[in-house]
Amino acid sequence: MGKACCGPGPDVERLQAEQRRALKIVLAINASTFAMMLVASLASGSVSLLSGGLDNLGDALTYGASLAVVGRPAPWKARVSLLKAALILAAAMGVAVQLAIRIGEPSAPALDTMSVAAVLNLAANVYCLRLLTPFRHGDINMASSWECSRNDVMEGVAVLLTAGAVWLTGSGWADIVVAAALPPATATRSRRGSSRSRRRSRRPPPITTARSCRSAWRSSPAAWR
Repeated sequence: MGKACCGPGPDVERLQAEQRRALKIVLAINASTFAMMLVASLASGSVSLLSGGLDNLGDALTYGASLAVVGRPAPWKARVSLLKAALILAAAMGVAVQLAIRIGEPSAPALDTMSVAAVLNLAANVYCLRLLTPFRHGDINMASSWECSRNDVMEGVAVLLTAGAVWLTGSGWADIVVAAALPPATATRSRRGSSRSRRRSRRPPPITTARSCRSAWRSSPAAWR
């Protein structure tokens, strides 16, 4: 709407550049965190670390898709929002396979490796959420990216609490239960967030004239992308 009516303007272009920068950073962090969590999962035998790692891989892929549609029309951004939910489901299926293997031998994971990885993962997710928070009320693309990052923080807390439960019980069952619960909970939150974002993207724009378009852009450039 902004481009069709009045052109994007320098403020909108600057905002889109800031969005791209934030998405590039969180993409790199999630890709690195996935590698770290995968290695830690294999070293410790923790399925909940694997669950978190696969979620980080899905996030890295979807942040890349989000980066590709910055500045594009709302329908493109709505499709990326749905893609994020689909990738979370794919990660859940990967965790289900590992759970089927581990459930017969619920040994406790190596606590030191699991704890360090859980702390690093949570710190990385909190930083990503902080980067995306300024854009949480923006378009469907950035709003759903923020939802994704908020889900990661919740998962990070859950994995860290799981390490505490393993330490208290000396059993691997806490790790298995949390690994089984995380993907469905994340998928549900993502689906709800995507639905809210899509409903908002369908709202008709209130601007009808070039003059009112320019006035609205000056008062709220963040809404024009």
